[in-house]
Amino acid sequence: MIRVFETFSSLQGESSFAGQRCFFIRLSGCRLRCAWCDTLPAQPHDCGKEYSVEALVDMALASGIPVVEVTGGEPLEQPESVNLLQKLLDAGLQVLLETNGAEDASRVPEGVVRIFDYKLPSSRMESLMLPANFRSLRKLDEVKFVIGSREDFDRAREVETLYAIPEQVNKIFYSPVWGAVTFAELAQWIMESKAPGRMQLQMHKLIWGADATGV
Repeated sequence: MIRVFETFSSLQGESSFAGQRCFFIRLSGCRLRCAWCDTLPAQPHDCGKEYSVEALVDMALASGIPVVEVTGGEPLEQPESVNLLQKLLDAGLQVLLETNGAEDASRVPEGVVRIFDYKLPSSRMESLMLPANFRSLRKLDEVKFVIGSREDFDRAREVETLYAIPEQVNKIFYSPVWGAVTFAELAQWIMESKAPGRMQLQMHKLIWGADATGV
């Protein structure tokens, strides 16, 4: 059984899949306490309700959407999430996993797009990042840096070099913390530094508002 905060169908708002239809499975529980977390209701490990892996796969298939993302919370804090990822793959779905970088992601099945959300200084959680996750990226993987300040952006560039991220993957994203860094500021930093990644805006917030949930 897996504890799930919510499931819903929407447009993917982030990653290289932004703009595509996606079925979301948001798992409950996260031990991190990021300063700018925008999914606070999903943090408690006892929130939501329990589902079987089979029921979740059936729900994903019933949505009629070929792309499914398992997110959180932090999915990898629940051991059964790895089985869920494999069963979704077995069902012929394109599977995305959004993970915070603090849990061992080596056990994630091959074929899953692992989207790592590296925690920068403004999150106050950078000390919990697992270096092994970023030293052993796979071809399908993506890395997201959520930027809350110029210090964050400069640190993101250092992390790229420290772990040779551009040599491992070509899908690196810089996303501004909503209300903390303007789009124009981040765009300027990317241009001036000749950063290798892409600027990313949270499309779902632009469409439905910063406080919208389940969309």
